[in-house]
Amino acid sequence: MSDRIASETHVLSRRKLCLGTATAGLLGSIVQAESGNRAAAAQAGDAWKGLKVGVASYTLRKLPLDTAIAAIQRVGLQYVSVKDFHLPLKSTADERKAAVRRFKDAGITPLSCGVITMKNDEANVREAFEYAREAGFTTIVCSPDPASMPLLDRMVKEFDIRLAIHNHGPEDKKLPGPYDVMKAIEGYDRRIGLCIDVGHTARAKTDPAEAIRKCRERLYDVHLKDLANTGVKAVNVEVGRGVLDLPAIMKALLSIRFPHHVGIEYEKDADDPLPGLAETVGYLRGVVRSL
Repeated sequence: MSDRIASETHVLSRRKLCLGTATAGLLGSIVQAESGNRAAAAQAGDAWKGLKVGVASYTLRKLPLDTAIAAIQRVGLQYVSVKDFHLPLKSTADERKAAVRRFKDAGITPLSCGVITMKNDEANVREAFEYAREAGFTTIVCSPDPASMPLLDRMVKEFDIRLAIHNHGPEDKKLPGPYDVMKAIEGYDRRIGLCIDVGHTARAKTDPAEAIRKCRERLYDVHLKDLANTGVKAVNVEVGRGVLDLPAIMKALLSIRFPHHVGIEYEKDADDPLPGLAETVGYLRGVVRSL
């Protein structure tokens, strides 16, 4: 499994992938492709070849809302998954709509919210669904009590909002990896799906790219990151500096034509995340261009 996670493909020239594309990524310019589909994609302004690559706003957790929005604009991304640092769960309906409007006015589309912890308690779960409905989120990235599946089944039917259950790696004894989530949701409404966190998935000794393909039918969100290693205590690093096979992961997402949010979750440098986020965006743009 480690061969797949840290494959030779990962050792692509960082000069070619990161330094050669970071400027284009940050300025939002269109890189001229070499032939065929790449040229058409560039002319259409689609550097991501149809993927909705954005930011999990946990990346910007220490920045106020307007500063976080400016940071997302600065790196040239147009999608976001909103964490409650930027829109509190205890907000009013008007506050929720106003925050979402601020994103949209800046050219950024909120596609999901979370991660939201859910208890096996109807009042607690309903609060999260009402929050999402009033803000206009179509997907809630969540960490529920596995015993709450019958309750979640009722809620997705009532609200018609998808759930993307986030796996949290080996520390989580209930749902550490994506296949554990898939087993837990089997037999329930198909609006209950998963969010594959590629870092936690690798730490759970599962190949993220393979999991993306195998779970594609109920995969509703993805968290992208890189790790210094795949041990239990692995630390996050700028994407491209670690051991995860990001080219294989991006290839898997492209191969299934993944239609939902692909959220960069850069957890390092919480006080000053923009340089590392910009480097990550530039590297990933280069990866996608090369595929």
